[in-house]
Amino acid sequence: MLAESPAPPSTVPSLNRADREALLGFLVGMRTFEERGVALYKQGRTPGSFYDGRGQEAISVGAAFALGPDDVICSPLIRDLGAHLVRGTDLTEIIRHHLGRDNRLSRGREGNVHFGDVDRGVVGMVSMLPDMMVVAVGLAMAFRLRRERRVALTFFGEGATSPGAWHEAMNFAGLRREPVILVCENNGLAYSTPSSAQFAVGPAERAAAYGMPGVVVDGNDVEAVFAATHAARERALRGDGPTLIEARTMRMNGHGSHDDARYVDPELLAAWAERDPIATYEARLRADGIDVDAIRAAVLARLDAAVEAALATPLPDPSSATEGLFCTTEPRPLGRGDAPWSGHAATSSGAAAGDAAAGDPPAGDTTIEGAGPAAGSPR
Repeated sequence: MLAESPAPPSTVPSLNRADREALLGFLVGMRTFEERGVALYKQGRTPGSFYDGRGQEAISVGAAFALGPDDVICSPLIRDLGAHLVRGTDLTEIIRHHLGRDNRLSRGREGNVHFGDVDRGVVGMVSMLPDMMVVAVGLAMAFRLRRERRVALTFFGEGATSPGAWHEAMNFAGLRREPVILVCENNGLAYSTPSSAQFAVGPAERAAAYGMPGVVVDGNDVEAVFAATHAARERALRGDGPTLIEARTMRMNGHGSHDDARYVDPELLAAWAERDPIATYEARLRADGIDVDAIRAAVLARLDAAVEAALATPLPDPSSATEGLFCTTEPRPLGRGDAPWSGHAATSSGAAAGDAAAGDPPAGDTTIEGAGPAAGSPR
């Protein structure tokens, strides 16, 4: 097994007090929303099943927090609600989506996990994993060809490293040095199949075969995930190509609310519970004098208001069911997402100011450094 490989000291970004408060808010926001979602599912108010990422919150929150406003996520999966929250998707709209109510994300046509937010630069997922990884690599290729200073980031589980699409995406991204960040959420279980029955060589160790670095991080440490993603983003913007980040964690609940996870060793769950990403981060922030209870109270108040508004929203008009079935107009371009990290210094003038704060070129320079083809690779 590879040792955890933190980002080199020269690339570790700084986080101030406000950043850490924001990170905790997103972590708590994801967990409290999903706890409420499970309750609504058990009350019969949620069509289909409900999936939660208890124990994995640090991965989607930490990774998304490192992105700039023009970067794209393709796509958050069933345990990546934190990425939606960081990018600024409205919480009420997300709850409306899960309840099958009328909403701008899915118009009530899908009351489960298959949604994105085009306005926030978030591409929705499909269940066939890792097919969205191929799409993310395609987006990154477009950014490189247009010489745009932006990256694509995609999430997938360790079980998704077995199908052919994963190998195709890895090979293409490494060969052509695409500006893409590949985040593997290794929770040790592909539904109920343990990693020992999936592959002989771990995901990060296989990255070198495709011409990219594989970095292993503690997936329960939000700041470690943030630092690794930040380093991968800098690498991509330099024109050095993709990075695979293997974030090791544990899924603390079943695959979905319909799954009691009786196949998981209770002692394993108990050991990982001691490393809970929220409890450990709260303890760290309390030691720094941050009012954790106030953050929790603010998050809960927002959640209560969002749930109340969502429950008051009507179901979609049945007569609109066939609207949007076919694309009849030009597609909308992906919008800009929130980039709350202070290092981006996000302003209304756009990403250039924020990128300059992160060590990128000044406003007006939108090209990726060294964006030409890799040696020997066809274009």
